[in-house]
Amino acid sequence: MNAPLNHPLPLLELDVLRTFVAIAETGSFTTAANMVFRTPSAVSMQIKKLEEQLGRSVFLRDARSVKLTSDGELLLSYARRLLAINREAVAKFIMPDIVGVVRLGSPDDFGEQVLPPVLRRFAQTHPSIAVDVTIDQSSNLRRRMDDRMLDISILTAGAKTLAEGAEILLTDPIVWAGSRGGSAHMREPLPVSLWEEGCAWRAGALDALGRAGRDYRVAYMSAHTAGQRAAILSDLAIAPLPKSFMGADLVELGPKDGLPEIGTYSLALLIAPDAPPPVRAVADHIRAAFAGFAENGNRFSI
Repeated sequence: MNAPLNHPLPLLELDVLRTFVAIAETGSFTTAANMVFRTPSAVSMQIKKLEEQLGRSVFLRDARSVKLTSDGELLLSYARRLLAINREAVAKFIMPDIVGVVRLGSPDDFGEQVLPPVLRRFAQTHPSIAVDVTIDQSSNLRRRMDDRMLDISILTAGAKTLAEGAEILLTDPIVWAGSRGGSAHMREPLPVSLWEEGCAWRAGALDALGRAGRDYRVAYMSAHTAGQRAAILSDLAIAPLPKSFMGADLVELGPKDGLPEIGTYSLALLIAPDAPPPVRAVADHIRAAFAGFAENGNRFSI
């Protein structure tokens, strides 16, 4: 219902519009919640409030998808313009005057799944800082840090391989991932898909198989999560993955399936000594992002 002309019009909150745009762009309340560092229930409440303010539905929702209504499409154009004007105002008057280039390293898995929304938001709040990203194995990223070729890096590490001075962002169990309804885990020798040497997930999985005396063969090898996912979904092999990466089309395998428990790994942040303000700004943003992921149970979808 439209508000009467003599009735004060409601003021739309930019924080709510930011959430609305995130849902519209991702098609998912859960993914948007990660992007805006809120819980899915908090995001749902924001959208409910927005729809009550406007007296219109902005999303069509079912068990599998989220789509904009015609009113939602119209609101999206306004929301993007309002958010852009807000960013312009902030940058003009109250933005910290921090300028520079930050060289950031990340493993492939987190570089593809986590960094894009984090860096997009960082660019909005720190438009004068350029971030150059290098995607590589953690062992190579650590060497680049030692050689001062990177200013800051996200690293995966086992319990015994955490770099000196690194701070832990999260700790997650490593589990065996198989295709839902698949049979790869029943074959002998066990077909496994692995990352290249130096990967904490690979080392933990092979140690577990060795301790269990389980015969295996490397049926697939890739340095990228897309390759690992392909191997799992095609039921060519099973693979060690962080529990937080388990999607709806993957199934967690364990002792009940004849597979040994692997253990945990840590995701850590390593910052160059005497880091300048631009590097510290990126570090603070990454910390805040992972604090938000922790509130949502550290769930990432590959």
